[in-house]
Amino acid sequence: MRRDTYVAGAAVLGLLLVSPAGFAQQNGNGNFVCEPPKRPYDPYPRGILPRDLEPELDRVRREVGFIFDQALAEMRALPPLTRTSNPPTIHGSGYAAVRTLGKLMNFDENMSPFRNEACASCHMPYAAYSGPIPSVNLTMVAYPGSFRFRAGKRTAQRYTYSPRFPVLQFNETQQLFFGGNFWDGRSTGYLLQSADAEQAQHPPVDPLEMGNPDTACIAFKLAQSQYRTLFEDVWGKGSLNINFPPDTEEICCTPGGAARFGTDVQPVRLSPEDRTRANRVYDNWGQSISFFESSNDVSPFTSKFDAFLKGNVTLTPDEMAGYQLFKGKGNCNSCHLDGRGTTLFPNQLDTSTAADVEPLFTCFGYANLGLPLNPRVAFYYETTPDAFGFTPNPFGFAYRDLGLGTFLRSGFGSADSPNSDWTQFAPLQDGRMQTLTARNVAMTPPQCPTTEAPGPYFQKEFFHNGYIKSLKQLVHFYNTRDVFPFPVTSGHCPRGTTEKVDCWPMPEVPNNLDHTIGQLGLTDHEEDLIVIFMQTLTDGFTKPYPNRDTFTGRCMSGGRASTQGNEFLIPTPPLPPCASAICGVAPLPTMPIP
Repeated sequence: MRRDTYVAGAAVLGLLLVSPAGFAQQNGNGNFVCEPPKRPYDPYPRGILPRDLEPELDRVRREVGFIFDQALAEMRALPPLTRTSNPPTIHGSGYAAVRTLGKLMNFDENMSPFRNEACASCHMPYAAYSGPIPSVNLTMVAYPGSFRFRAGKRTAQRYTYSPRFPVLQFNETQQLFFGGNFWDGRSTGYLLQSADAEQAQHPPVDPLEMGNPDTACIAFKLAQSQYRTLFEDVWGKGSLNINFPPDTEEICCTPGGAARFGTDVQPVRLSPEDRTRANRVYDNWGQSISFFESSNDVSPFTSKFDAFLKGNVTLTPDEMAGYQLFKGKGNCNSCHLDGRGTTLFPNQLDTSTAADVEPLFTCFGYANLGLPLNPRVAFYYETTPDAFGFTPNPFGFAYRDLGLGTFLRSGFGSADSPNSDWTQFAPLQDGRMQTLTARNVAMTPPQCPTTEAPGPYFQKEFFHNGYIKSLKQLVHFYNTRDVFPFPVTSGHCPRGTTEKVDCWPMPEVPNNLDHTIGQLGLTDHEEDLIVIFMQTLTDGFTKPYPNRDTFTGRCMSGGRASTQGNEFLIPTPPLPPCASAICGVAPLPTMPIP
């Protein structure tokens, strides 16, 4: 079975014990099956996990498998790869070869310990390569990893146009950070000189995502893949000839974080030479996936707005009115740059022209928008050990997501910073999250033509903690955050108010708040017009978006966009102080974080 097994090296024989809960077993065909524990990790109170989680995960697996098979067919249709000239270039079909290789990797479930999760499992085309399960977007926010149901702490970012984000850099004049990937900027791109290629290297070894215990596990699995020949045709003959020890299968069937590994992040015992080869393979993994993401399969500039810039289409009166508000009264254009001028005053005439014919609708920067803590995030409840002895979040509700500030401190839940010169700036970055491109923010499957109730709609989640459930709510938050502030946590708005309508709970991180938003003075109709304009940024207008039609789930309907998802609000429990392991790490926040 392609998506559940693969042929292991001849040195790996018999039954390989992984833990009392899971094992790798050789079947009669000589293939190995990495069995997950019979009981999933489920420390959650009732209602945190959606009722349809398992059938929805199965649905996405079928969709992922369909696109993987499509990529296999594309690989088989490639002509023989030949190199010419100096430097050596794959003549004629180099683009197609690397793009296809990246697509295969992106949709290959075999890359996870239990052969059940690909990169695409949390990033599907019909959601602009973000979260594909509406019920997860409504409830637990982050997606379960290969070991069900370990889950992370943030939404699955869209990775359309992510290859165009530069490496993370500190602008000394502005005293601000720009570039990088991930909400907290931890994918800096310092080594590969591509933040996006480095981004592809994080989830495979994140214990809460694909969960491999060692980067060498990816090289091990690529060596057994159906597309090994294509990998070596692209990256060099023999590049996957690595001498893996006999227990590699056993190790790679055990998810990262397992107590048996302790703090060892390289449990696969390779010689120095083979470790170098495996590291090079892992770099090539990231580069191949990034090239796929930069291709027209993912980031094609085919929206109605692109056709408008070309002069091939006219925006409707509502779309044009929304556009004027987007770059004017709404002040969206100050961070989500459209490549033209910004008008901030009534009746101000915009005489600018398209200075950028491929505007990315982001400044590549970071901002703390003042979002409330979302008590539905599954991570808060992962306070007990799982079957492998791993506790994802020992701090529970004492955890605070400081975003870029945590990364600059190399803190809990982020990654090590490769630049200690930046650590001093952490207090001024606490709470700041990456400014995503507004492109494809409204993308949905064709049968669910909108993100907005009453629909039929595809339920998405917005911002890093998924607190916002519709674009209407998103714009209303920007518009009224400081008009309806209340000193309460989510789920505790005063009687007579409606959360997300005329009550905004207090920020999770009050430090470094962005004050370019919060009291914009937009009318209800003007908010709607901005939503209408954002829908013109969806790719697929001038040419069908690849695989946008692969969604096989159900659309939702009913309700109102302004209160969309409010039926799933739950009261935030009394919050303990921020854990010292997070808020007590030097340099300390500029003021205490409650």
